[in-house]
Amino acid sequence: MMGGQSWFIVGVDLGQRADPTAIAVAERAEVAGKWDAVQFAWRKTVEYRVRHLERVRLGTPYPDVVERVKQVVESGELAGRCTAVVDATGAGTPVVDMLRRAGLPCMLAPVIITGGEMQRREKGYFMVPKRDLMAGMLLRLERGELKIAEGIPEGERLLREMAGMRVRVTPSGREQYGTWREGEHDDLVLAVALACWGGRQFYPGDWGGGARYVQWEGM
Repeated sequence: MMGGQSWFIVGVDLGQRADPTAIAVAERAEVAGKWDAVQFAWRKTVEYRVRHLERVRLGTPYPDVVERVKQVVESGELAGRCTAVVDATGAGTPVVDMLRRAGLPCMLAPVIITGGEMQRREKGYFMVPKRDLMAGMLLRLERGELKIAEGIPEGERLLREMAGMRVRVTPSGREQYGTWREGEHDDLVLAVALACWGGRQFYPGDWGGGARYVQWEGM
């Protein structure tokens, strides 16, 4: 981040037959912390402020979902100042192709959620363990770095989903994150987790009006 300006990350958990698509918009902002007498400067911390949440109606055709994502990334403060991080797991791959053809005015980072141990990049997709997504989001919440704007639609549902998150340890010792009770969803949580992950991994290297580039810390 440069000049103390904000950047926005749009996390998109693409729905399938039984789960709606969820969209979360988080503002990544650098804020001044305590005075560092050694560096003779204010320490900077990063906050993730969830400014918008929505669940697209279950059964909405994917072309309409793509159009809605495009509307979000083109709206207001987000226009030209955001990154879209999209869950490309399962049925998400063809939808990512549609998003690419839609010409979004932002970087598109498709994520395939895995049960593995390491992040990697393959053929334009980011392979990310679900543990990394969820643990990173929960850590920011515990540190007070993740804030949810009061009164936003779906805010209370997000808090319920967060409260219902559980960790299972498999016989092999791997941690699995999710809501395990029947009828519960974690689509909003996952959308926010994708946004938090994207805010840490990608950030603009050029604030000018020309070509933009990002840096990825995962390799």
